[in-house]
Amino acid sequence: MRYRLTFVAGLALGYVLGTRAGRERYEQLKKSVREISQNPAVRNTVESAAQQGRGVAGKAFHSVSEKVGDRMPDSVAERVRSLRERGQGAEDDWGTSNT
Repeated sequence: MRYRLTFVAGLALGYVLGTRAGRERYEQLKKSVREISQNPAVRNTVESAAQQGRGVAGKAFHSVSEKVGDRMPDSVAERVRSLRERGQGAEDDWGTSNT
């Protein structure tokens, strides 16, 4: 419940600030975000963080798999398999591989 309240408060604050700033400020922020996201240093940092996250997720997956073993329902196991297959070789929003 606490997280919902925080989310709703953040949403309301964002709406109020967004309406007061106007369209010009929105366009300015959008341009700044685009410039930052295209910066090579930022892109490299994001890619290395993504690779580290994938590594940690892989370790966690194997750790949980060992502990859960065959006790996982077939429907859940099938869903996990389909998600993993769908994500193989796909590109993310930065144009880099998710492998």
